[in-house]
Amino acid sequence: MKKNKLVWLLSLILILSVFLAACGDKEEVTETPATPTDKEETPVVEDVEEEQVLNLMMGAEIPTMDSSLVTDSVGFDLLNNVAEGLYRLDENNVPIPAMAEAEPTVSKDGLVYTFTIRDANWSNGTAVTAGDFEFAWKRAMNPETASEYGPYMMSGVIKNATEISAGEVDYTELGVKAIDEKTLEVTLEKPVPYFLSLMAFGTYLPLNEAFVTEQGADYATNSETLLSNGPFVLEAWDGTGLSWKLVKNDQYWDAETVQLTEINYDVVKETATGLNLYKTDKKDRAGLSGEFAAQYANDADLEKELESVLFYFKFNQERNGEATPLANVNIREAISKAYNKQDLVDVVLNNGSVPANYLVPKEFTFDANGVDFREINGDLGGFNVEEAQAAWTKGLAELGVEEVTLEILGGDSDVAKKMDEYFKAQLQGNLPGLTITLKQVPFSVRLDLDTNQDYDIQSAGWGPDYQDPNTFMNLFVTDGGNNMMSYSNPEYDKLIAAAAADLATDPEARWTALADAEKILLAEDFAIAPNYQRGTMLLVKPYVKGVVSHSFGGDFSYKWAYIEGKDAQ
Repeated sequence: MKKNKLVWLLSLILILSVFLAACGDKEEVTETPATPTDKEETPVVEDVEEEQVLNLMMGAEIPTMDSSLVTDSVGFDLLNNVAEGLYRLDENNVPIPAMAEAEPTVSKDGLVYTFTIRDANWSNGTAVTAGDFEFAWKRAMNPETASEYGPYMMSGVIKNATEISAGEVDYTELGVKAIDEKTLEVTLEKPVPYFLSLMAFGTYLPLNEAFVTEQGADYATNSETLLSNGPFVLEAWDGTGLSWKLVKNDQYWDAETVQLTEINYDVVKETATGLNLYKTDKKDRAGLSGEFAAQYANDADLEKELESVLFYFKFNQERNGEATPLANVNIREAISKAYNKQDLVDVVLNNGSVPANYLVPKEFTFDANGVDFREINGDLGGFNVEEAQAAWTKGLAELGVEEVTLEILGGDSDVAKKMDEYFKAQLQGNLPGLTITLKQVPFSVRLDLDTNQDYDIQSAGWGPDYQDPNTFMNLFVTDGGNNMMSYSNPEYDKLIAAAAADLATDPEARWTALADAEKILLAEDFAIAPNYQRGTMLLVKPYVKGVVSHSFGGDFSYKWAYIEGKDAQ
Protein backbone atom coordinates (compact mmCIF):
# COMPACT_ATOMS: atom_id res chain seq x y z
CA MET A 1 0.00 0.00 0.00
CA LYS A 2 1.32 3.43 -0.84
CA LYS A 3 1.61 5.55 2.24
CA ASN A 4 -0.25 8.84 2.75
CA LYS A 5 -3.17 8.30 0.41
CA LEU A 6 -4.57 11.76 1.07
CA VAL A 7 -7.24 10.41 3.40
CA TRP A 8 -7.66 13.96 4.61
CA LEU A 9 -8.98 14.89 1.18
CA LEU A 10 -11.52 12.08 1.13
CA SER A 11 -14.26 14.02 2.87
CA LEU A 12 -13.94 16.65 0.17
CA ILE A 13 -13.86 14.15 -2.64
CA LEU A 14 -16.93 12.38 -1.27
CA ILE A 15 -19.03 15.47 -1.90
CA LEU A 16 -17.86 16.06 -5.43
CA SER A 17 -20.44 17.37 -7.84
CA VAL A 18 -19.11 16.30 -11.21
CA PHE A 19 -15.82 14.70 -12.05
CA LEU A 20 -15.44 12.95 -15.38
CA ALA A 21 -12.51 10.56 -15.27
CA ALA A 22 -9.49 10.88 -17.44
CA CYS A 23 -7.35 8.11 -18.81
CA GLY A 24 -4.62 6.37 -16.88
CA ASP A 25 -3.64 3.50 -19.10
CA LYS A 26 -1.07 1.14 -17.66
CA GLU A 27 1.28 -1.15 -19.50
CA GLU A 28 2.05 -4.34 -17.58
CA VAL A 29 5.79 -4.22 -17.62
CA THR A 30 7.10 -5.30 -14.27
CA GLU A 31 10.49 -3.90 -15.17
CA THR A 32 9.05 -0.38 -15.19
CA PRO A 33 10.53 1.51 -12.23
CA ALA A 34 8.09 1.46 -9.36
CA THR A 35 10.08 2.10 -6.23
CA PRO A 36 7.94 2.01 -3.10
CA THR A 37 9.28 4.84 -1.01
CA ASP A 38 8.64 6.20 2.43
CA LYS A 39 6.67 9.42 2.30
CA GLU A 40 8.39 10.85 5.37
CA GLU A 41 9.76 14.33 4.79
CA THR A 42 12.93 14.08 2.76
CA PRO A 43 15.91 15.53 4.64
CA VAL A 44 17.68 18.46 3.10
CA VAL A 45 20.99 17.37 1.62
CA GLU A 46 23.76 19.94 1.87
CA ASP A 47 27.22 19.97 0.34
CA VAL A 48 26.60 16.84 -1.70
CA GLU A 49 29.90 15.56 -3.06
CA GLU A 50 28.84 12.23 -4.56
CA GLU A 51 27.92 12.01 -8.21
CA GLN A 52 24.18 12.68 -8.32
CA VAL A 53 23.26 10.40 -11.22
CA LEU A 54 20.35 7.92 -11.16
CA ASN A 55 20.19 5.06 -13.67
CA LEU A 56 16.74 3.65 -14.34
CA MET A 57 14.83 1.32 -16.64
CA MET A 58 11.47 1.99 -18.22
CA GLY A 59 9.29 -0.84 -19.49
CA ALA A 60 7.95 0.94 -22.57
CA GLU A 61 8.82 3.67 -25.05
CA ILE A 62 7.51 7.24 -24.74
CA PRO A 63 4.35 7.55 -26.87
CA THR A 64 4.27 11.37 -26.61
CA MET A 65 5.44 14.23 -24.40
CA ASP A 66 2.63 16.56 -25.44
CA SER A 67 0.66 17.26 -22.25
CA SER A 68 -2.48 17.79 -24.31
CA LEU A 69 -2.17 14.35 -25.88
CA VAL A 70 -0.49 12.09 -23.34
CA THR A 71 -2.69 9.26 -22.03
CA ASP A 72 -0.19 6.77 -20.62
CA SER A 73 1.76 6.21 -17.42
CA VAL A 74 5.18 6.63 -19.08
CA GLY A 75 4.30 10.05 -20.46
CA PHE A 76 2.69 11.29 -17.26
CA ASP A 77 5.58 10.03 -15.16
CA LEU A 78 8.09 11.98 -17.24
CA LEU A 79 5.91 15.09 -17.53
CA ASN A 80 5.63 15.14 -13.75
CA ASN A 81 9.40 15.62 -13.63
CA VAL A 82 10.02 17.98 -16.54
CA ALA A 83 6.96 20.20 -16.12
CA GLU A 84 5.03 21.86 -13.34
CA GLY A 85 1.48 23.11 -13.00
CA LEU A 86 -0.12 25.55 -10.63
CA TYR A 87 0.24 22.88 -7.93
CA ARG A 88 2.49 19.86 -7.39
CA LEU A 89 2.12 16.80 -5.13
CA ASP A 90 4.78 17.08 -2.44
CA GLU A 91 6.72 14.36 -0.55
CA ASN A 92 3.55 13.50 1.39
CA ASN A 93 1.24 13.50 -1.65
CA VAL A 94 -0.25 16.81 -0.55
CA PRO A 95 -0.94 19.30 -3.38
CA ILE A 96 1.02 22.50 -2.74
CA PRO A 97 1.45 25.73 -4.76
CA ALA A 98 4.06 25.36 -7.49
CA MET A 99 3.75 27.72 -10.46
CA ALA A 100 1.15 29.43 -8.29
CA GLU A 101 2.98 31.82 -5.98
CA ALA A 102 0.56 31.12 -3.14
CA GLU A 103 -2.95 29.91 -2.42
CA PRO A 104 -5.51 31.54 -4.74
CA THR A 105 -8.25 33.92 -3.78
CA VAL A 106 -11.69 32.35 -4.16
CA SER A 107 -14.99 34.12 -4.73
CA LYS A 108 -17.73 33.76 -2.11
CA ASP A 109 -19.76 31.47 -4.39
CA GLY A 110 -16.75 29.18 -4.84
CA LEU A 111 -16.75 29.58 -8.62
CA VAL A 112 -13.88 31.94 -9.41
CA TYR A 113 -10.27 31.21 -8.48
CA THR A 114 -7.61 33.86 -9.00
CA PHE A 115 -3.98 32.70 -9.06
CA THR A 116 -0.80 34.76 -9.02
CA ILE A 117 1.95 33.14 -11.10
CA ARG A 118 5.33 33.06 -9.38
CA ASP A 119 8.54 34.32 -10.98
CA ALA A 120 9.63 31.30 -12.99
CA ASN A 121 11.21 30.55 -16.35
CA TRP A 122 10.96 28.00 -19.09
CA SER A 123 14.13 26.10 -19.92
CA ASN A 124 14.82 28.55 -22.76
CA GLY A 125 14.88 31.45 -20.29
CA THR A 126 11.50 32.98 -21.15
CA ALA A 127 9.05 33.71 -18.34
CA VAL A 128 6.20 31.39 -17.41
CA THR A 129 3.04 33.49 -17.63
CA ALA A 130 -0.66 33.21 -16.90
CA GLY A 131 -1.18 33.14 -20.66
CA ASP A 132 0.74 29.85 -20.82
CA PHE A 133 -1.98 28.24 -18.74
CA GLU A 134 -4.83 29.78 -20.69
CA PHE A 135 -3.25 28.64 -23.96
CA ALA A 136 -2.60 25.09 -22.75
CA TRP A 137 -6.04 24.47 -21.29
CA LYS A 138 -7.86 25.87 -24.30
CA ARG A 139 -5.56 23.90 -26.61
CA ALA A 140 -6.56 20.71 -24.77
CA MET A 141 -10.22 21.56 -25.40
CA ASN A 142 -9.72 22.53 -29.05
CA PRO A 143 -11.31 19.75 -31.17
CA GLU A 144 -8.45 20.07 -33.66
CA THR A 145 -6.00 18.99 -30.97
CA ALA A 146 -7.91 15.71 -30.54
CA SER A 147 -7.04 15.50 -26.86
CA GLU A 148 -8.58 12.58 -24.99
CA TYR A 149 -7.75 14.03 -21.59
CA GLY A 150 -8.88 17.62 -22.03
CA PRO A 151 -12.61 16.92 -22.34
CA TYR A 152 -12.63 14.26 -19.63
CA MET A 153 -10.60 16.18 -17.06
CA MET A 154 -12.25 19.55 -17.61
CA SER A 155 -15.88 18.70 -18.37
CA GLY A 156 -18.02 19.27 -15.31
CA VAL A 157 -15.20 21.26 -13.70
CA ILE A 158 -14.14 24.27 -15.80
CA LYS A 159 -16.91 26.56 -17.03
CA ASN A 160 -18.15 25.74 -20.56
CA ALA A 161 -15.99 22.59 -20.85
CA THR A 162 -19.06 20.34 -20.98
CA GLU A 163 -20.64 22.43 -23.72
CA ILE A 164 -17.36 22.60 -25.64
CA SER A 165 -17.09 18.81 -25.50
CA ALA A 166 -20.61 18.56 -26.90
CA GLY A 167 -19.77 20.93 -29.74
CA GLU A 168 -22.21 23.54 -28.50
CA VAL A 169 -19.65 26.23 -27.54
CA ASP A 170 -16.33 27.21 -29.09
CA TYR A 171 -13.23 26.10 -27.16
CA THR A 172 -12.12 29.72 -26.80
CA GLU A 173 -14.99 30.20 -24.31
CA LEU A 174 -13.40 27.89 -21.74
CA GLY A 175 -13.50 29.47 -18.26
CA VAL A 176 -9.82 30.34 -17.99
CA LYS A 177 -8.40 33.82 -18.59
CA ALA A 178 -5.04 35.52 -18.20
CA ILE A 179 -5.88 38.91 -16.69
CA ASP A 180 -2.25 39.91 -17.13
CA GLU A 181 1.09 38.08 -17.25
CA LYS A 182 0.95 37.27 -13.55
CA THR A 183 -2.78 36.82 -12.91
CA LEU A 184 -4.83 33.78 -13.95
CA GLU A 185 -8.58 33.67 -13.42
CA VAL A 186 -10.36 30.32 -13.53
CA THR A 187 -14.14 30.02 -13.47
CA LEU A 188 -15.73 26.72 -12.52
CA GLU A 189 -18.97 25.20 -13.71
CA LYS A 190 -19.98 24.68 -10.08
CA PRO A 191 -18.13 24.64 -6.75
CA VAL A 192 -15.56 21.83 -6.76
CA PRO A 193 -14.01 21.41 -3.30
CA TYR A 194 -11.12 19.24 -4.59
CA PHE A 195 -10.30 21.61 -7.45
CA LEU A 196 -6.81 22.53 -6.23
CA SER A 197 -5.72 18.88 -6.23
CA LEU A 198 -6.58 18.77 -9.94
CA MET A 199 -4.07 21.51 -10.58
CA ALA A 200 -1.23 19.02 -10.05
CA PHE A 201 -2.50 16.80 -12.88
CA GLY A 202 -0.74 16.63 -16.25
CA THR A 203 -3.60 17.92 -18.39
CA TYR A 204 -3.42 21.25 -16.54
CA LEU A 205 0.27 21.88 -17.21
CA PRO A 206 1.18 25.16 -18.94
CA LEU A 207 2.53 25.42 -22.50
CA ASN A 208 4.64 28.20 -23.99
CA GLU A 209 2.42 29.43 -26.83
CA ALA A 210 5.19 30.99 -28.90
CA PHE A 211 7.32 27.85 -28.74
CA VAL A 212 4.46 25.43 -29.44
CA THR A 213 3.30 27.53 -32.37
CA GLU A 214 6.82 27.72 -33.77
CA GLN A 215 7.24 23.92 -33.59
CA GLY A 216 3.85 23.22 -35.13
CA ALA A 217 3.21 19.52 -35.76
CA ASP A 218 6.71 18.71 -34.48
CA TYR A 219 6.01 19.96 -30.98
CA ALA A 220 7.02 17.48 -28.26
CA THR A 221 7.97 14.79 -30.80
CA ASN A 222 11.59 14.76 -29.58
CA SER A 223 13.66 16.42 -26.89
CA GLU A 224 14.66 19.30 -29.17
CA THR A 225 11.04 20.34 -29.66
CA LEU A 226 10.07 20.41 -25.98
CA LEU A 227 10.36 23.08 -23.30
CA SER A 228 10.42 22.42 -19.56
CA ASN A 229 9.44 24.45 -16.53
CA GLY A 230 9.94 21.65 -14.01
CA PRO A 231 12.89 20.20 -12.07
CA PHE A 232 14.42 18.48 -15.12
CA VAL A 233 14.65 18.77 -18.89
CA LEU A 234 14.37 15.85 -21.28
CA GLU A 235 17.43 15.20 -23.45
CA ALA A 236 18.64 12.60 -25.98
CA TRP A 237 15.14 11.48 -26.97
CA ASP A 238 14.63 11.17 -30.72
CA GLY A 239 10.92 10.43 -30.47
CA THR A 240 11.12 6.69 -31.02
CA GLY A 241 14.31 5.58 -29.29
CA LEU A 242 14.86 3.21 -26.41
CA SER A 243 16.92 5.59 -24.29
CA TRP A 244 16.79 9.17 -23.02
CA LYS A 245 17.79 11.16 -19.97
CA LEU A 246 16.56 13.85 -17.63
CA VAL A 247 19.03 16.60 -16.77
CA LYS A 248 18.66 19.10 -13.92
CA ASN A 249 16.91 22.25 -15.12
CA ASP A 250 18.97 25.20 -13.92
CA GLN A 251 16.13 27.53 -14.94
CA TYR A 252 13.72 25.83 -12.50
CA TRP A 253 12.49 28.24 -9.81
CA ASP A 254 13.32 25.76 -7.02
CA ALA A 255 16.54 24.38 -8.54
CA GLU A 256 18.31 24.56 -5.18
CA THR A 257 16.12 21.71 -3.92
CA VAL A 258 16.98 19.41 -6.83
CA GLN A 259 20.04 17.27 -6.04
CA LEU A 260 20.15 14.87 -8.98
CA THR A 261 22.05 16.19 -11.98
CA GLU A 262 21.04 13.41 -14.36
CA ILE A 263 18.63 10.48 -14.67
CA ASN A 264 19.46 7.98 -17.41
CA TYR A 265 16.73 5.78 -18.85
CA ASP A 266 16.83 2.69 -21.01
CA VAL A 267 13.78 0.76 -22.18
CA VAL A 268 14.17 -2.82 -20.98
CA LYS A 269 11.33 -5.27 -21.56
CA GLU A 270 12.89 -8.50 -20.30
CA THR A 271 13.15 -9.18 -16.58
CA ALA A 272 16.35 -11.17 -16.95
CA THR A 273 18.03 -8.37 -18.85
CA GLY A 274 16.98 -5.81 -16.28
CA LEU A 275 18.19 -7.97 -13.43
CA ASN A 276 21.57 -8.41 -15.09
CA LEU A 277 21.89 -4.64 -15.52
CA TYR A 278 21.08 -4.19 -11.83
CA LYS A 279 23.49 -6.84 -10.59
CA THR A 280 26.31 -5.40 -12.69
CA ASP A 281 25.63 -1.93 -11.19
CA LYS A 282 24.50 -0.42 -14.49
CA LYS A 283 21.00 0.28 -13.18
CA ASP A 284 19.83 1.37 -9.73
CA ARG A 285 16.57 -0.57 -9.52
CA ALA A 286 14.99 -3.54 -11.25
CA GLY A 287 11.54 -5.08 -11.23
CA LEU A 288 11.12 -8.76 -10.39
CA SER A 289 8.56 -11.35 -11.43
CA GLY A 290 8.10 -15.09 -11.71
CA GLU A 291 11.18 -17.17 -10.96
CA PHE A 292 13.27 -14.07 -10.29
CA ALA A 293 10.92 -12.84 -7.57
CA ALA A 294 11.24 -16.17 -5.79
CA GLN A 295 15.00 -16.18 -6.24
CA TYR A 296 15.44 -12.76 -4.63
CA ALA A 297 12.62 -12.96 -2.08
CA ASN A 298 15.03 -12.52 0.82
CA ASP A 299 17.45 -10.10 -0.80
CA ALA A 300 18.43 -7.12 1.35
CA ASP A 301 17.69 -4.76 -1.55
CA LEU A 302 14.10 -6.04 -2.01
CA GLU A 303 11.17 -3.63 -1.65
CA LYS A 304 7.47 -4.52 -2.02
CA GLU A 305 4.28 -2.58 -2.60
CA LEU A 306 0.65 -3.24 -3.52
CA GLU A 307 -0.27 -0.54 -6.01
CA SER A 308 -3.63 1.03 -6.78
CA VAL A 309 -3.39 -0.26 -10.34
CA LEU A 310 -5.90 -2.70 -11.79
CA PHE A 311 -5.40 -4.95 -14.84
CA TYR A 312 -8.32 -6.45 -16.70
CA PHE A 313 -9.64 -7.78 -19.99
CA LYS A 314 -11.60 -5.35 -22.13
CA PHE A 315 -14.22 -7.19 -24.20
CA ASN A 316 -14.77 -5.39 -27.50
CA GLN A 317 -18.37 -5.86 -28.64
CA GLU A 318 -17.96 -4.24 -32.06
CA ARG A 319 -14.97 -4.35 -34.41
CA ASN A 320 -14.76 -2.82 -37.87
CA GLY A 321 -18.44 -1.97 -37.73
CA GLU A 322 -19.58 -5.53 -36.99
CA ALA A 323 -20.66 -7.22 -33.78
CA THR A 324 -18.09 -9.59 -32.29
CA PRO A 325 -18.93 -12.80 -30.39
CA LEU A 326 -18.22 -10.74 -27.27
CA ALA A 327 -21.43 -8.83 -27.83
CA ASN A 328 -23.04 -11.92 -26.27
CA VAL A 329 -23.14 -11.63 -22.48
CA ASN A 330 -22.81 -15.39 -21.99
CA ILE A 331 -19.61 -15.51 -24.02
CA ARG A 332 -18.24 -12.67 -21.87
CA GLU A 333 -19.27 -14.44 -18.66
CA ALA A 334 -17.67 -17.69 -19.81
CA ILE A 335 -14.32 -16.07 -20.54
CA SER A 336 -14.43 -14.10 -17.28
CA LYS A 337 -14.70 -17.30 -15.25
CA ALA A 338 -12.51 -19.66 -17.29
CA TYR A 339 -8.99 -18.90 -16.00
CA ASN A 340 -7.29 -19.24 -12.63
CA LYS A 341 -6.22 -15.83 -11.37
CA GLN A 342 -4.52 -17.21 -8.28
CA ASP A 343 -2.12 -19.24 -10.39
CA LEU A 344 -1.61 -16.20 -12.60
CA VAL A 345 -0.30 -14.08 -9.72
CA ASP A 346 1.48 -16.89 -7.87
CA VAL A 347 3.22 -18.59 -10.78
CA VAL A 348 3.34 -16.27 -13.78
CA LEU A 349 3.77 -12.92 -12.03
CA ASN A 350 4.95 -13.82 -8.55
CA ASN A 351 5.62 -10.17 -7.79
CA GLY A 352 3.22 -9.39 -4.97
CA SER A 353 0.18 -8.88 -7.21
CA VAL A 354 -3.16 -10.22 -5.94
CA PRO A 355 -6.14 -11.71 -7.83
CA ALA A 356 -8.81 -9.12 -8.58
CA ASN A 357 -12.51 -9.90 -8.78
CA TYR A 358 -13.29 -6.21 -8.58
CA LEU A 359 -12.55 -2.92 -10.36
CA VAL A 360 -11.92 -0.45 -7.54
CA PRO A 361 -8.65 -1.56 -5.89
CA LYS A 362 -8.11 -2.58 -2.30
CA GLU A 363 -6.48 -0.06 0.02
CA PHE A 364 -7.24 2.84 -2.31
CA THR A 365 -10.23 4.80 -1.02
CA PHE A 366 -11.73 4.98 2.46
CA ASP A 367 -14.79 6.61 3.95
CA ALA A 368 -14.73 9.12 6.80
CA ASN A 369 -14.46 6.23 9.28
CA GLY A 370 -11.54 4.64 7.48
CA VAL A 371 -13.55 1.81 5.91
CA ASP A 372 -12.17 0.59 2.59
CA PHE A 373 -14.60 0.99 -0.33
CA ARG A 374 -13.64 -2.56 -1.31
CA GLU A 375 -15.50 -3.90 1.74
CA ILE A 376 -18.89 -2.93 0.29
CA ASN A 377 -18.90 -5.44 -2.57
CA GLY A 378 -16.02 -7.71 -1.68
CA ASP A 379 -15.22 -10.09 -4.53
CA LEU A 380 -17.51 -10.20 -7.56
CA GLY A 381 -17.22 -13.54 -9.36
CA GLY A 382 -14.00 -15.42 -9.98
CA PHE A 383 -12.60 -18.65 -11.38
CA ASN A 384 -15.36 -21.30 -11.85
CA VAL A 385 -14.93 -23.77 -14.71
CA GLU A 386 -18.39 -25.31 -14.31
CA GLU A 387 -20.17 -21.96 -14.53
CA ALA A 388 -17.86 -20.85 -17.34
CA GLN A 389 -18.64 -23.90 -19.46
CA ALA A 390 -22.38 -23.58 -18.85
CA ALA A 391 -22.33 -19.96 -19.99
CA TRP A 392 -20.09 -20.89 -22.94
CA THR A 393 -22.49 -23.60 -24.16
CA LYS A 394 -25.41 -21.21 -23.89
CA GLY A 395 -23.55 -18.44 -25.68
CA LEU A 396 -22.50 -20.68 -28.58
CA ALA A 397 -26.09 -21.81 -28.99
CA GLU A 398 -27.32 -18.23 -29.08
CA LEU A 399 -24.70 -17.38 -31.71
CA GLY A 400 -25.58 -20.50 -33.70
CA VAL A 401 -21.94 -21.65 -33.88
CA GLU A 402 -19.80 -24.44 -32.46
CA GLU A 403 -16.45 -22.68 -32.58
CA VAL A 404 -15.18 -19.17 -31.92
CA THR A 405 -11.79 -17.58 -32.63
CA LEU A 406 -10.78 -14.52 -30.61
CA GLU A 407 -7.64 -12.42 -30.52
CA ILE A 408 -6.00 -11.21 -27.30
CA LEU A 409 -4.19 -7.91 -27.75
CA GLY A 410 -1.33 -7.51 -25.29
CA GLY A 411 2.08 -5.97 -24.72
CA ASP A 412 5.44 -7.07 -26.04
CA SER A 413 7.36 -7.21 -22.76
CA ASP A 414 8.62 -10.51 -21.39
CA VAL A 415 6.04 -10.50 -18.59
CA ALA A 416 3.15 -9.54 -20.88
CA LYS A 417 4.01 -12.34 -23.30
CA LYS A 418 4.09 -14.93 -20.52
CA MET A 419 0.73 -13.73 -19.22
CA ASP A 420 -0.91 -13.93 -22.62
CA GLU A 421 0.41 -17.45 -23.17
CA TYR A 422 -1.07 -18.40 -19.81
CA PHE A 423 -4.44 -16.87 -20.70
CA LYS A 424 -4.44 -18.70 -24.03
CA ALA A 425 -3.72 -22.09 -22.42
CA GLN A 426 -6.36 -21.60 -19.72
CA LEU A 427 -9.12 -20.36 -22.01
CA GLN A 428 -8.59 -22.91 -24.76
CA GLY A 429 -8.29 -25.71 -22.20
CA ASN A 430 -11.47 -24.82 -20.32
CA LEU A 431 -13.75 -23.66 -23.15
CA PRO A 432 -14.15 -26.31 -25.91
CA GLY A 433 -14.38 -24.77 -29.36
CA LEU A 434 -12.46 -21.61 -28.45
CA THR A 435 -9.32 -20.68 -30.36
CA ILE A 436 -7.17 -17.83 -29.02
CA THR A 437 -4.66 -15.96 -31.14
CA LEU A 438 -2.17 -13.55 -29.61
CA LYS A 439 -1.20 -10.09 -30.86
CA GLN A 440 1.71 -8.70 -28.88
CA VAL A 441 2.70 -5.14 -29.74
CA PRO A 442 4.56 -2.14 -28.25
CA PHE A 443 2.59 -0.01 -25.82
CA SER A 444 2.13 2.90 -28.25
CA VAL A 445 0.71 0.54 -30.89
CA ARG A 446 -1.70 -0.97 -28.38
CA LEU A 447 -2.94 2.51 -27.47
CA ASP A 448 -3.66 3.21 -31.15
CA LEU A 449 -5.48 -0.10 -31.60
CA ASP A 450 -7.50 0.62 -28.47
CA THR A 451 -8.47 4.09 -29.68
CA ASN A 452 -9.52 2.67 -33.06
CA GLN A 453 -11.34 -0.21 -31.32
CA ASP A 454 -9.38 -2.68 -33.45
CA TYR A 455 -9.15 -5.71 -31.13
CA ASP A 456 -11.26 -8.52 -29.64
CA ILE A 457 -9.95 -8.92 -26.10
CA GLN A 458 -7.41 -6.47 -24.76
CA SER A 459 -5.17 -6.97 -21.75
CA ALA A 460 -5.42 -3.47 -20.30
CA GLY A 461 -4.61 -1.67 -17.08
CA TRP A 462 -5.66 1.48 -15.27
CA GLY A 463 -4.08 3.62 -12.59
CA PRO A 464 -6.12 6.26 -10.73
CA ASP A 465 -6.05 9.93 -11.64
CA TYR A 466 -7.50 11.00 -8.29
CA GLN A 467 -8.42 9.26 -5.05
CA ASP A 468 -12.04 8.26 -5.45
CA PRO A 469 -13.86 5.15 -6.81
CA ASN A 470 -15.17 7.29 -9.65
CA THR A 471 -11.73 7.41 -11.28
CA PHE A 472 -12.29 3.74 -12.17
CA MET A 473 -16.08 3.55 -12.41
CA ASN A 474 -16.52 6.48 -14.77
CA LEU A 475 -14.32 4.82 -17.40
CA PHE A 476 -17.09 2.58 -18.62
CA VAL A 477 -20.09 4.86 -18.94
CA THR A 478 -21.37 5.10 -22.50
CA ASP A 479 -18.62 6.89 -24.43
CA GLY A 480 -16.50 6.95 -21.27
CA GLY A 481 -12.77 7.53 -21.15
CA ASN A 482 -11.73 3.89 -21.46
CA ASN A 483 -14.87 2.53 -23.09
CA MET A 484 -13.54 1.86 -26.57
CA MET A 485 -15.45 -1.41 -26.68
CA SER A 486 -19.10 -0.44 -27.44
CA TYR A 487 -20.38 -1.19 -23.95
CA SER A 488 -23.48 0.67 -22.84
CA ASN A 489 -25.92 0.18 -19.97
CA PRO A 490 -28.38 3.00 -19.14
CA GLU A 491 -28.73 1.85 -15.54
CA TYR A 492 -24.97 1.89 -15.07
CA ASP A 493 -24.79 5.37 -16.59
CA LYS A 494 -27.61 6.54 -14.31
CA LEU A 495 -25.87 5.35 -11.15
CA ILE A 496 -22.56 6.99 -12.09
CA ALA A 497 -24.34 10.25 -12.96
CA ALA A 498 -26.24 10.22 -9.65
CA ALA A 499 -23.03 9.66 -7.71
CA ALA A 500 -21.58 12.76 -9.35
CA ALA A 501 -24.62 14.98 -8.82
CA ASP A 502 -27.76 14.15 -6.78
CA LEU A 503 -25.89 12.02 -4.24
CA ALA A 504 -22.86 14.29 -3.95
CA THR A 505 -23.82 15.51 -0.49
CA ASP A 506 -24.70 12.04 0.81
CA PRO A 507 -21.43 10.10 1.00
CA GLU A 508 -23.00 6.83 2.14
CA ALA A 509 -25.64 6.78 -0.59
CA ARG A 510 -23.05 7.85 -3.13
CA TRP A 511 -20.76 4.94 -2.34
CA THR A 512 -23.72 2.55 -2.45
CA ALA A 513 -24.57 3.80 -5.95
CA LEU A 514 -20.98 3.30 -7.10
CA ALA A 515 -20.92 -0.19 -5.57
CA ASP A 516 -24.19 -1.07 -7.33
CA ALA A 517 -22.70 0.13 -10.60
CA GLU A 518 -19.64 -2.08 -10.06
CA LYS A 519 -21.95 -5.09 -9.63
CA ILE A 520 -23.69 -4.31 -12.91
CA LEU A 521 -20.41 -3.92 -14.75
CA LEU A 522 -18.74 -7.09 -13.45
CA ALA A 523 -21.40 -9.51 -12.16
CA GLU A 524 -24.30 -8.85 -14.54
CA ASP A 525 -22.91 -7.50 -17.80
CA PHE A 526 -19.40 -8.97 -17.54
CA ALA A 527 -18.35 -5.94 -19.60
CA ILE A 528 -14.76 -6.38 -18.48
CA ALA A 529 -12.95 -9.17 -16.63
CA PRO A 530 -10.67 -8.01 -13.79
CA ASN A 531 -7.43 -9.99 -13.59
CA TYR A 532 -5.23 -8.66 -10.80
CA GLN A 533 -4.23 -5.70 -8.68
CA ARG A 534 -0.59 -5.04 -9.34
CA GLY A 535 2.04 -5.55 -6.74
CA THR A 536 5.68 -4.74 -7.23
CA MET A 537 8.81 -6.43 -6.03
CA LEU A 538 11.93 -4.50 -6.84
CA LEU A 539 15.58 -4.49 -6.10
CA VAL A 540 16.61 -0.94 -5.18
CA LYS A 541 20.15 0.18 -4.49
CA PRO A 542 20.39 1.31 -0.86
CA TYR A 543 22.09 4.55 -1.86
CA VAL A 544 18.98 5.75 -3.76
CA LYS A 545 17.15 8.14 -1.42
CA GLY A 546 14.14 10.43 -1.52
CA VAL A 547 12.24 9.06 -4.53
CA VAL A 548 8.59 9.92 -3.96
CA SER A 549 5.86 7.66 -5.35
CA HIS A 550 2.33 8.86 -5.98
CA SER A 551 -0.96 6.97 -5.82
CA PHE A 552 -2.39 8.92 -8.75
CA GLY A 553 -1.19 11.15 -11.58
CA GLY A 554 2.52 10.86 -12.39
CA ASP A 555 3.98 7.78 -10.73
CA PHE A 556 7.17 9.30 -9.30
CA SER A 557 8.80 12.56 -8.36
CA TYR A 558 12.58 12.90 -8.43
CA LYS A 559 12.67 16.51 -7.30
CA TRP A 560 13.71 15.41 -3.79
CA ALA A 561 15.76 12.34 -4.77
CA TYR A 562 19.48 12.05 -4.16
CA ILE A 563 22.37 9.59 -4.02
CA GLU A 564 24.00 8.98 -0.65
CA GLY A 565 26.51 6.33 0.34
CA LYS A 566 27.28 4.94 -3.10
CA ASP A 567 30.96 5.74 -2.84
CA ALA A 568 31.16 3.71 0.37
CA GLN A 569 29.87 0.53 -1.26
